[in-house]
Formats: sequence, structure tokens, C-alpha cells
Amino acid sequence: MQAPSSEDLRSTPLRNSSTRLGHTPSPVQNHHRQSFTESLRGHPPSPRATRQPSLSQPQLQELLNNPPTAGTADPTFSDRDWQTIGVGELCHSADVRWVEFDASIEDATNILINSGAHVLLVRHRKDERAAHATYDYRDLTQYLLFATGQLHPDEEHLPIFTSLAKKAQAGHTIPLRDAKSLGNKEPFMTLPATANLMHAIEVFGGGVHRIVIVEEGTDNVVGILSQLRLVKFLWENGRNFPIIDALYSQTIKDLGIGSQVTISVNGDKPLKEALKLMNNEGLTSLAVVDNQSNVVGNISNVDVKLLTKSSSAPLLDNTCIHFISVILSTRGLNDGKDSFPVFHINPYSTLAHTVAKLVATKAHRLWITDSPSPSISAMPTTNQLSQPSVPHPPTHLSSLPQSNPPFHPLSSTPSVSASALPGANMAGRLAGVVSLTDILNLFARASGLHPTDPDERRRQRRRSSSSSMMRGSLDSARSSSVDVRDLKR
Repeated sequence: MQAPSSEDLRSTPLRNSSTRLGHTPSPVQNHHRQSFTESLRGHPPSPRATRQPSLSQPQLQELLNNPPTAGTADPTFSDRDWQTIGVGELCHSADVRWVEFDASIEDATNILINSGAHVLLVRHRKDERAAHATYDYRDLTQYLLFATGQLHPDEEHLPIFTSLAKKAQAGHTIPLRDAKSLGNKEPFMTLPATANLMHAIEVFGGGVHRIVIVEEGTDNVVGILSQLRLVKFLWENGRNFPIIDALYSQTIKDLGIGSQVTISVNGDKPLKEALKLMNNEGLTSLAVVDNQSNVVGNISNVDVKLLTKSSSAPLLDNTCIHFISVILSTRGLNDGKDSFPVFHINPYSTLAHTVAKLVATKAHRLWITDSPSPSISAMPTTNQLSQPSVPHPPTHLSSLPQSNPPFHPLSSTPSVSASALPGANMAGRLAGVVSLTDILNLFARASGLHPTDPDERRRQRRRSSSSSMMRGSLDSARSSSVDVRDLKR
């Protein structure tokens, strides 16, 4: 099979456009959820009790060591060259969720959470089928940090930042278009439905997380293709793609994929510091480690859905390890089953094992770990840490709505140690990370394609953040800023 040349790929109608702001109002029905700036001032209830695992640690270890095998291959794609498979064949229009630029940030978040979608497509009018931007949990994380006074503008962008804060102070609804002005965290990419899988693999291998699929010759959306959906498809139909199938038996170390440069947060740090780090570094998830760098948990952007109610506001100043216990408890209550806090592999895991675990857990990345340190249980607990009161927003945000009295720190929060988490001692010392981007980049290179170096894209994002609007820093990590694009559009 002959791979298309890079010149052929450049001729494909691939679009990387910025968010375009709409001006046509569209009515949106109000939901029961309070606005962020109001709800973040309430009194918290008692925290949830820690759930006990229904599986023993050996049973959990067996499950993680032997993830489900590939599902049954779809006969529709049997013996088909992947250059003849259009990306539109992997998408379903029913999976698309829409929101308008004029919708309030609260309504947009309600749709995002209640629909179960990972992303909303943003349009100007309800009768429009063309998307101009996206709204996802990375955007929600950034707005949450803004609403709680954790983001600070430089002098150049102070007027725009202050204008948005004054709208909140006056009780005006914050439309999604204004919230998007805080920054666009994800490139907006499109491909025509007729483009073949090779095009998608090359784009995803460069670090793009999703592609909007449109009708040939139009901007009308027919679906969304994500990295995970493509990896799952290639895994389940691997025999039809011998170039990729030949890679599955090799180890992660031999293939040379994954990164040894990892960004993590200590479990005794406040949750707000982890959210700032994810926002500043453009990460979708973050490893939580103990004092010996053992991985004890994971926090992702999707988890911020647990922070949109007033009762959850004190979690921002509680520890990351405590938030992990809340995540696991909530998953257990909602799904009726216990959850494991860490999904990991080791350098000698095969690619098949790695992909199977990513598909089974629906994770975007797995932590590469070495043998755990014997002192994993020595991690500080929340009772050993001082409980700072939640700070008021900085001067230019101090006038945000405070319809409820300021909340108070959880001085009586039960201690939650790393060793108390189910299966926490199964992971090990953090040694690296392998993501869907790494795997798709490998597939692209093995197929003779030339994807953008994802590490270079990450470096460019961090360099560009040095002159952007928002400033943030961590005591235990590098200082960096949020990448803001098209702020004055």
C-alpha cells in the first residue's frame, strides 16, 4: 500500500480556524443549576464517606494486567484498504451536541454535563449546521478558575478581563462567546467525510484530540471523530491493517513511544493548584503522586463537573488526594461499581496491552511506572496539613456576585491518605506517560506519513503562553501562562 505524499495531504481541505464570534441572539431555556459565580459562595455539606472496594487488590491487579481483548471486527470493513475507508463512516450524527454562542455559560455547562458528551459544537443560530468553535471540559476548567479568582491578567489584557468581571458583578448573564474569550484551548479542525483514515491518523498523530467531520464541499457537520474512537476502531479491526497489527506485539520500550518528561502534582497540594497546572500546560489529565513520586491517582478535566455546585466549592482548597476520593465515591454512587484510581503500565508492557487498557478504560493516557516505593503509605493526610481559608478573588474580581455568605474551610474533613485508596499500592514510581497521541503518531510514522511532532506542539504551546493573558504558577512546578487566542476578535 502506497501512502499519500505530504503534498497530497496538504491539498486536502483541512481547516484550522479560530473561534468566530456570533452576534445573533438565540433564546436558551434556563435550567436549575446555579451560576458559577453565585454557586461558589455557598455552605458545604458534610463530605462523602470513603467507599470500600468490592474487589480485592489481587482481583483488581488481575483485571488491570489482563484488560479485555479486542472486540469483534466489523465485517463492513473486512479486507478493505484503509485508503478506501472514509472518516465519515466512523461517525454518527446522533453523537453531535450543539450550543449557541449566545447561550449562557451555565446553560452550556448543563448541556455538556447532562448530555454525557465530551464536547459541544458552537454555532451562531439553532438552524445552523456549521460549527465555529467547541466547548469542552478544558473550557469549563478555565472559566471555573476565572470565576474563583485564580487567573490574573497582565496589564495589556486587564481591560477585557475587568469588563467580564463587571458583567458578573452586575448580575448579567455571561454568554458563551465571552467565556470563550478567556482562551481557546483546543484547535478547531475539520475534514470532509470522504477523507480517508490516513488523513485522520496524520492529524491526530500531531496532537489534535478531535476532528469535526463535514459534508464534502460544505461546512455542514455530520459527526465528530475523536482520537479514542479511531484507536478503538483500529484495535478492533487490526487484522485489516497489517502495518499496524505488526506493532502490537512489541513493547513500549522497544517502540520508543511515550514521554519520560512528565508533569505531576503532589497529592497534598490544594486542588486549585492542580487545576491551574492543567490549564497552564494544556493538559487533559494530571498524575497525582506522593512524596516518593509514586502514582496514587489521576485528575482529569472531566472531573471538574464535580465542582460546579456550591457544596463542592471547598474542594478547591482541600487536597488533591481528597478530591480523588470524592471522584471514586461519586463514580461508585453513579455507576453502581467501584473505581480504580490509577491506570498504569510499565516499560515492558506490549502495545497490545497498552491499547487494550486505553480502550477498556476510555482513558486518554496511561502512566508508565516502575516498582513502587515501600514508603507509599507515608504520604501526608489532610489532617496533617494546614487548612487555608478560601481566598477572595483579587481586587479586580472582588466584586463578583456573593449572593450567599462566603463559605468556610472544611476544618473537620476526615483524613484521606494515599494508602487508603483502593489499589493505590499497585502502581509505582512515575517514570513516564503514553497517550493516544503517542500511539497515533506511531501508527502514522509506520504508515509512511509525516505527522507534526506532538512534543514540539507542546513546547510551542508553552512558549506562546509566556505572552498570554492569564498568569498562574505552582510552588512545585514551572510557572507558565494560559494560551489565549484571538482575544480581540
